[in-house]
Amino acid sequence: MKRVLLITYYWPPSGGSGVQRWLKYARYLPASGWQPVIYTPLNPEAPATDESLLSDVPPEAEILKRPITEPYQWYKKVTGRKESVNVGFIRSERDGPESRAELFSRWVRGNFFIPDARCLWIRPSVRYLRSYLSQNPADAIISTGPPHSMHRIAQKLAHKTGLPWLADFRDPWTGIDFYDDLLLTPPADHLHHRMERAVLSKADVVTTVSPHISRELYRKGARRVEVIPNGYDPADFSGLEDSRKPDSNTFTLLHSGSLVPSRNPHSLWAALSRLCDTLPGFRESLRIRLVGSVDGSVRQSVEKAGLSRQCEVVPYLPHQEALREVFSSDVLLLLINQTANAEGFLSGKVFEYLAAGRPVLCIGPKKGDAAALLRETEAGLTHDFDDQDGIFITLKEWFAAWQKQQPVTTPNLEAVQKYSRPFQAAQVAALLDRLPARND
Repeated sequence: MKRVLLITYYWPPSGGSGVQRWLKYARYLPASGWQPVIYTPLNPEAPATDESLLSDVPPEAEILKRPITEPYQWYKKVTGRKESVNVGFIRSERDGPESRAELFSRWVRGNFFIPDARCLWIRPSVRYLRSYLSQNPADAIISTGPPHSMHRIAQKLAHKTGLPWLADFRDPWTGIDFYDDLLLTPPADHLHHRMERAVLSKADVVTTVSPHISRELYRKGARRVEVIPNGYDPADFSGLEDSRKPDSNTFTLLHSGSLVPSRNPHSLWAALSRLCDTLPGFRESLRIRLVGSVDGSVRQSVEKAGLSRQCEVVPYLPHQEALREVFSSDVLLLLINQTANAEGFLSGKVFEYLAAGRPVLCIGPKKGDAAALLRETEAGLTHDFDDQDGIFITLKEWFAAWQKQQPVTTPNLEAVQKYSRPFQAAQVAALLDRLPARND
């Protein structure tokens, strides 16, 4: 069996969306002849902990964990916070306005820790891995980001060892939605772009999750980009069919994952408020469940729309419990960030939505990659950010079908099945098989 070194910041027992993609690929790569060797921090600042994910680690995997030094301990001292910065700078209502110390810390993080707060791990990791590979040869390197320091480790290691390198972009680098929130000076912004171009131009192949991001990466200097979307693991859904409660008297709308300010669906709240006021029985039946980190601004919008009694915010759940929530819901909400890269937004949860077979209501650009996926799989509908009337009509129709216990959508199962993790892991293995030897 050939060996591939996977450099990733997120690995079980860390939880959250950043873990899923390569944990699942690593699980199924041995079936295609590749043994994963995982290099990951011993003491990461994980957004959540999910011990249940450890069961997905394949027995063939070799795990290398090394200590990492991160600036978050200093951040906590300066700001007085007990936790680190949340992904996308999510703030809860209890946080209040951002303090001067927090703003200063964010400016320091953006301008002195480039490309991200894990940059202090680059040099010791290259030194350790170079020594490790001299005694334990591998056939290829994979890096996955963000954090993009993982790509910097792989870039230097590939140059020193001559091993072929696949760089995986789960999200953009300088095109990510919160890039402007880093408060970058012109020199720091220039350095980010220069590092990004170097990674894209040096990697033998770049993979990413959507066609839109693929085109963006080509424009920024990538030589070869392959789109391998996120997906779902059929094994995760075993036994979840029983989660559905056919006698339920609640019409449940569910969003799973982080809700940052740019993802706040103002038109949805307005449409739901109108339906509560005009449609008999809707207010009494409506239940909104937001599972994951929710920014305080989203909670305020829900309250302003008069939906507080219908809405419940559920903190982070282990992956299997979150999937159970998906299965027990009537409508699944896919909320796209209202940012410049909205058309390329294609998160991992949408594929688990598809596998659950529940109707998906997407609020985002109709020309985006998420909208195209829903059309291809016939799994739901997309409405533009400001299409309050369209959202109102769709939910009114779906509520009427729910009352009659009629299906709202009939997904195209053949189209959905090609997004399974085993199928995609085989695609990754095929890419690795075709990578040429390097001659740096």
